[in-house]
Amino acid sequence: MKPLKFLTSSTIVLLCAFLITTYFRSGSKFSELEFLPIEGAFGPESLTFDPAGDGPYAGVSDGRIIKWVPHQRRWVDFAFTSPLREFCENQTNHEKMEHKCGRPLGLRFNEKTGELFIADAYLGLLVVGPNGGLASRVVTEVEGVPLGFTNGLDIDQSTGVVYFTSSSTNYPRRKYMSLILSNDKTGRLLKYNPHTKQVTKLLDNLTFPNGVSLSKDGKFLLLIETTTCKLLSHWLENSSKGGTTEVLAELPCYPDNINRNSKGEYWVGVYSKRSKVLKWLLSFPWIGQTIVKLPFNAVELAKVFVRLRAIGLAVKMDENGNVVQVLEDTSGKLKFVSEVVEKDGNLWFGSVILPFASLYKNYDAQS
Repeated sequence: MKPLKFLTSSTIVLLCAFLITTYFRSGSKFSELEFLPIEGAFGPESLTFDPAGDGPYAGVSDGRIIKWVPHQRRWVDFAFTSPLREFCENQTNHEKMEHKCGRPLGLRFNEKTGELFIADAYLGLLVVGPNGGLASRVVTEVEGVPLGFTNGLDIDQSTGVVYFTSSSTNYPRRKYMSLILSNDKTGRLLKYNPHTKQVTKLLDNLTFPNGVSLSKDGKFLLLIETTTCKLLSHWLENSSKGGTTEVLAELPCYPDNINRNSKGEYWVGVYSKRSKVLKWLLSFPWIGQTIVKLPFNAVELAKVFVRLRAIGLAVKMDENGNVVQVLEDTSGKLKFVSEVVEKDGNLWFGSVILPFASLYKNYDAQS
């Protein structure tokens, strides 16, 4: 299938509608998926591999970072983000306790030092050494403002600089639906230099910034805005366009994380389709803000409505916002895809809700 380029908003919708209704259903090969169940927790939001290529590692709902051991066919504990580990082990309602036990989302290893950097939704930006254990906090606020909802991250492997997002200073992770409905614009794109220990704000006034990925040449970042369903490119200081931000694409679905493969292409995980009703609501911010303030739990109803439109969807794009490939699991087993990692010819899928990660073997040979 030839790459498709997003041009205008109307073209975007038409092209993606065509892909969803035609290509996804005829071209999907997700019947080959293998599921890797997680005991005692759920939601392997982000997946990453260590410098030796072992893993993947995933952060889950009870604050642990776990590691997949292929020859044992099981996950083992590697690290945790909260010092209240013993207390957290006895909790069953993880979402209710995640502000105490932590909720690790974005994960990336520094390939030179072996350190694992962790974007914990409640505890900030953390780091843990190659042997795991309790992670240490390195950033909790920027310019005197708490991080709030820390989310996605990536690392410049040549410098060790960490790029990460704070999705909101008003709403915590478990109130993400209120964040979307209220059209909250307190999100930030941030930069942490582990050598100087300095943190810098690159962008603010963002609408639910989520996954972030550095380009292969290190000159720009690709950034997901979940509420607006947009893919942004932010040019760094070492480029001729330094400091500028562009909209590359707008999808008819709610994207989560973005992950670059070895070829310089990007996989985008998709949480659910974008309904016309919710899109209409978001075009009038006062309506969503009113819903958030209602005495009965209308936000939970909206969350259920969004989840009903969940799909197992992965979109591969190039650095210019062109769609290269789209995959969908039509079996209905894989949904709420948060991240897609391409490694050694295989595809690995994370999900913020499901109690398993997924593996699509020999993707290269079948695509």
